[in-house]
Amino acid sequence: MPSASGKSPWFVEPLGKQHDRAAFACGNETLDRYLKEIASQDARRLVAAPFVAVASTAPKNILGYYMLSAFGIDLGSLPAEVARKLPTYPVVPATLLGRLAVDQRCRGQGIGEFLLIDALHRAYAQSSQIAAVAVVVDAIDAQAVRFYRHFNFLLFPETPDRLFLPMRTIRNMFQRI
Repeated sequence: MPSASGKSPWFVEPLGKQHDRAAFACGNETLDRYLKEIASQDARRLVAAPFVAVASTAPKNILGYYMLSAFGIDLGSLPAEVARKLPTYPVVPATLLGRLAVDQRCRGQGIGEFLLIDALHRAYAQSSQIAAVAVVVDAIDAQAVRFYRHFNFLLFPETPDRLFLPMRTIRNMFQRI
């Protein structure tokens, strides 16, 4: 949550060598292992761009993280009412928001929402230079599906753990701010 001054006590930055990955524990072994063992490699290989939330008072401690990468959506996998509004390319560009996780010691503080909004803002800002029609997530479990649905993500009809938020919706969200 932002402080009484309206300024957030957290900020998001690219994962770097200065961040203490070993201390991070979200309670999901797959997500913990990714941050500790794979995220830096993915960044070096330009496969994914990992970002971490840290407190301004303790910038080495990772409170949560997510990664962004390019993605392609098979037009036929989208709901018909969404696909109808898009060009009839076999695959349309998107941004993949992957592995959003919050350290279990920080749960209930709003860091997950803070990370999601940051990721959506980054995806939107880049969409004017590298086109993307949506942000896509692969939810790791039912709780994650509920989290994304709370923020109006839509389900892919054939893949219930894959959700998306149209870039138009994201654009409207940030234009109101």
